Amino acid sequence: MDALGASLVACWILGLGGIFNFAEFLVYKGRPGENWEVGFFSLIGIWGNALIEVEDLTKAYGSVTAVDHVSFTVNNGEILGFLGPNGAGKTTTMRILTGYMPATSGTARVAGFDVFEDSLEVRRHIGYLPEAPPVYPDMSVETYLDFVLRIKNAPAETRRSRVTEALEKTNLADKRKELIKRLSRGYKQRVGLAQALVHDPDVIILDEPTVGLDPKQIIEVRNLIKGLAGSHTIILSTHILPEVSMTCDRVVIINKGKIAAVDTPQNLTAQLKGKQKIYVDVRAPEKPLAELLAHVPGASGIEVSPARADGHLTATVEVLPGNDIRSQIAAGIVGKGWALYELRGISLSLEDIFLELTTDDATHAQPSN
Repeated sequence: MDALGASLVACWILGLGGIFNFAEFLVYKGRPGENWEVGFFSLIGIWGNALIEVEDLTKAYGSVTAVDHVSFTVNNGEILGFLGPNGAGKTTTMRILTGYMPATSGTARVAGFDVFEDSLEVRRHIGYLPEAPPVYPDMSVETYLDFVLRIKNAPAETRRSRVTEALEKTNLADKRKELIKRLSRGYKQRVGLAQALVHDPDVIILDEPTVGLDPKQIIEVRNLIKGLAGSHTIILSTHILPEVSMTCDRVVIINKGKIAAVDTPQNLTAQLKGKQKIYVDVRAPEKPLAELLAHVPGASGIEVSPARADGHLTATVEVLPGNDIRSQIAAGIVGKGWALYELRGISLSLEDIFLELTTDDATHAQPSN
């Protein structure tokens, strides 16, 4: 049977809502050179650069709206950080994207397939690691990954090579025969990552992948995630700020179900330069220093720390938008005969941006794009 004939048979079966195992086999996504079935459905819908498109997504539980008209896109090969405080709607959004739960309204497409209308095809393109790794403790790592591929109806002739590839990507090759229940939490997390990528999905969705890990394990998992960029599109849901700044190309900040910002960390910093600050380290009397800084044109706020044992004072000066007052501060301090040890601008960190956008969401929430 040629590809066209087989695809018509597939559509007929799907239309009858019948033999899902056969349908899953037809939509299995493999590598070039495998059976014709591999590429047929995976080619559909991947025309543009945006592999994930979410528009006006809403999820309500009675009178409580967990996700409120959320819209964003994720480009092919990109790592997108989905950042927000606990209860912001991150996990709900991830569950909707993976077909785990329906939305109240809105649309979501993965690799060109509608999450709600083409759920089966979407799941073939997604690897998902929920907060608790979905592993079977009494299986060995190798057996478990083969089991995952069997569930996904991967062709028998490719399963062994795919298991080996996933083990190598997650640095689990030396643990392949080990029972999962005997592994440390960090290794179990790696097994969870391996099951998310063993079928070589276009999209990998990771929900709080480093929660509960020790610092060494966190670094290992972050490096692993960064190593997957380019060959996979990744959504990383987290409330841990360093996680995003160290691994992600772009950031979606969500708070109370609404999108507060979508951009790179660098661009978010540029947008919030109205909150620029200047750091000063000087040997001077505290009250006169505060008075001098407060009277510099363009200064909007002053915070002076108590003097240290060596007599040094440090101060932070908030600056009005469009002003660079460093030279005036330096001239004033030197003119007083005080010793100036350091004067520099303070760049906004991702933590500053996050607090700025989520502390007062009614003010800062903006239409998503």
